[in-house]
Amino acid sequence: MADFPRITQNPAVMGGKPCIRGLRVTVGMIVGQIGAGRSVEELLADYPYLQREDILEALRYAAWRAQEREIDLASA
Repeated sequence: MADFPRITQNPAVMGGKPCIRGLRVTVGMIVGQIGAGRSVEELLADYPYLQREDILEALRYAAWRAQEREIDLASA
């Protein structure tokens, strides 16, 4: 597993979704906002408790997860 110290998963926080530093800000929310055209600066202004590295690590984490492969066990 890759090293993402700012990404946490806790079943008691946001249903176990990957979050930023245990906060109620999910990786999915960050990626969705960037995908919708919001800038890092806009996110930092809207969420003053986030740091630039939080957002960048969320994007790296999402890219890492997107590289996962699915293997169809029925044909393997």
